[in-house]
Amino acid sequence: MRKRYAVLLLLAFAAIIAALVYFYVIAGFLAGFGPAPDVGDRPLDAISLPDGFAIDVYADVPNARSMALSDTGVLFVGTRGADKVYAVVDSGVTVIASGLTMPNGVTFRNGSLYVAEVNRVLRFDDIERNLANPSYTIVNDDFPSDTLHGWKFIRFGPEGKLYVPVGAPCNVCLKDGYAAIMRMNPDGTDLEVFASGVRNTVGFDWHPETGELWFTDNGRDWLGDDLPPNELNHAPVQGMHFGFPYCHGTVPDPDFTDRACAEFTKPALELGPHVASLGMRFYTGDMFPDYYKNGIFIAEHGSWNRKTPIGYRVMFVKFENNRPVSYEVFAEGWLRDSLSWGRPVDVEIMKDGSLLISDDKAGKIYRVVYE
Repeated sequence: MRKRYAVLLLLAFAAIIAALVYFYVIAGFLAGFGPAPDVGDRPLDAISLPDGFAIDVYADVPNARSMALSDTGVLFVGTRGADKVYAVVDSGVTVIASGLTMPNGVTFRNGSLYVAEVNRVLRFDDIERNLANPSYTIVNDDFPSDTLHGWKFIRFGPEGKLYVPVGAPCNVCLKDGYAAIMRMNPDGTDLEVFASGVRNTVGFDWHPETGELWFTDNGRDWLGDDLPPNELNHAPVQGMHFGFPYCHGTVPDPDFTDRACAEFTKPALELGPHVASLGMRFYTGDMFPDYYKNGIFIAEHGSWNRKTPIGYRVMFVKFENNRPVSYEVFAEGWLRDSLSWGRPVDVEIMKDGSLLISDDKAGKIYRVVYE
């Protein structure tokens, strides 16, 4: 009897330890910190850039996530671990909304700011003239309320429709109404699926010459340190399927084997494993050298379940003839000796051609210039 009680006590203790570990990993992941320990503030000279580039802090914004610029240069910033949306005007930071549920996604069109919570999209009209007293209208509240992969990145496509992803509410599963990029009219009507089999995209943009959609996607967890890759995908037309949950890049899922990877659209480029490729933008500015013109900058938030952390950097993908031909480090240094002090989330191109980078761990927005 004593032996039985001892075994039960040992199992209960193990369950408590497992629950604590799980809580630490998931809670840290959702808060934007991940498992790489915080090592405090670091000077910006820890960030390495190509020759001729320089970086500085543009604004201090707690939990800074997705960014959107207005026509007059007001920078709007969403959050995920917090409940707020910020406006940065002349480097001053103002809270324009609070009490929201993971308001990660922000985009600007025709004087209005659109904000994506987990299950709905809001619109703040004439926002630039109402920063001190804004009000919103609910555009659409028909999205799922699952918080895992429920935070959203939103942008308007060249045809004027608002693109809103719905991430898979799991590591890997097959569930109707999820793992897709949706789009709708600016007033929330005619919601439809644009692309399927997309596990969790938190960044997309349209090629400045072709007008075709490109997006990052995060692969499933727990297939090992080096599998599967993150993805850079190309969706020139509506109705394409990118494999989830059957395939992750070109890697078949061991739990979903009834369909082959050859049935689905392959990534245009495989990115690093578990790097958490998030916000991306085509570079359309005139400040940087011609080498960067019409290439993609990608913010890699960094791994949270890899033995040796990877990511925590900004990458550049060079294009030739509408095809990615290289994948190279542009800015790094937020991760040193497996310790992180910052995690890039999104990138934005300013009107002068400089590059903004948001960092939800350090709570900062950086500005990169070419001197």
